[in-house]
Amino acid sequence: MKTDQERWDKRYRARESIPGKEANLFLRRYIRHLPKGMALDIAAGEGRNAVFLARHGFEVDAVDISPIGLAKAKRLAKQAGVKIRPCLADLDRFLIPEEHYDLIADFYFLSRRLISRIKKGLRKGGKVIFETYLIDQRDLAPGGPRDPKYFLKHNELLRLFKGFRILIYREGIFKECGKKRAIASLIAEKP
Repeated sequence: MKTDQERWDKRYRARESIPGKEANLFLRRYIRHLPKGMALDIAAGEGRNAVFLARHGFEVDAVDISPIGLAKAKRLAKQAGVKIRPCLADLDRFLIPEEHYDLIADFYFLSRRLISRIKKGLRKGGKVIFETYLIDQRDLAPGGPRDPKYFLKHNELLRLFKGFRILIYREGIFKECGKKRAIASLIAEKP
């Protein structure tokens, strides 16, 4: 049985860039609402979101399980003329320093155990930007994962960040970049 690192390394070796080099649409749309400073990009992969944040004035730590993905992230940062700090780590064991970040970004990596670490890792007034698939995605993409642990239930993202000030939230089936996707997206501020 392959490890998570082996699976992701294989995917990152297979193509030039899996999701493309352009940052997540939700991040691009709301970048002006995010506080400048220290940022953590969780499951950074090939670095498109980390590089985008660095281009907008953030100091970025990019954490991922794949050394191949992080090597691509470093190359992308160099091409963009910015610096990111890659961090090779298994997110199941990664410890986020407490009250260290002004922004934590999590796009399409769902680990419910990581939520409390994200909350603790933000400084007071820090923000989290989070987007991932809803359970409805299984019907939209029948060839993808089936295990419910990889999908949010309806309104679950709101519940996971209970106690935070919800600044922007959306949930549903959206057509973006030519594809229908069932997603929940959130920007929330630590009180």
